[in-house]
Amino acid sequence: MKITILGSGTSQGVPVIACDCEVCRSLDWKDQRLRVSVYIEINNTHLVIDTGPDFRTQMIKNRISKLDAVLFTHEHKDHTAGMDDLRSFNFKLEKDIPIYARPSVMEQIKQEFAYIFVDKEKKYPGVLNVVEHLIENSSFKINDINILPIEGLHHKLPVFGFRIEDFIYLTDVNFVSDIEKEKMKNAKVLIVGALQKEAHISHFSLSQALDFIEELAPEKAYITHISHKMGRYADIQKELPKNVFLAYDGLQIVL
Repeated sequence: MKITILGSGTSQGVPVIACDCEVCRSLDWKDQRLRVSVYIEINNTHLVIDTGPDFRTQMIKNRISKLDAVLFTHEHKDHTAGMDDLRSFNFKLEKDIPIYARPSVMEQIKQEFAYIFVDKEKKYPGVLNVVEHLIENSSFKINDINILPIEGLHHKLPVFGFRIEDFIYLTDVNFVSDIEKEKMKNAKVLIVGALQKEAHISHFSLSQALDFIEELAPEKAYITHISHKMGRYADIQKELPKNVFLAYDGLQIVL
């Protein structure tokens, strides 16, 4: 399995528009973060988790030409806004693109992209074609790949993370129940969101994420969904335990 970090930033990205903080002014490319997303290649299956506003840029930057399905964690725009650019894969692969989301997320997507879901006889030529798959908090398969949802809370909003074999991706949460934590044991790689050092109403802080990682004890963990308030990559990385790393755009992890 190979995981590519397409984006490691929070909803505004980094640098933030009109901000002149030291992180936003940094010349270190690891401090330049597109909105959060990952690309997973496993057993000749190619998956994307979330299509944020930077989806087109991420596909071009990483020269991605294969895609079997998209998984959505939740309905916020920094995770869904780029979905229309999936239509390039309609043309390239000559097929409709399967999308997987819980019913409430799918309903929000249908509101945001209503023109995609109209009757075929009314549909504008060239508009994205998708195949809807509703998921609940139970395992499902894409091709021969077993995917296990992991539910957390983003303040009061339910969010899905996903476990694929020994890899777990979980972002935009500040609470995970003990029942859901049981699904996360014995992982080799955990990617988890942490917005900043200070406490936040709907995201793990860095210290909360580190406590979460220590409790679950994966072999390696990576922090994602990082805001400019976290600090510079080079500074924060020095503060982390030896098996914990700040993710950055373009990072590739091989299991």
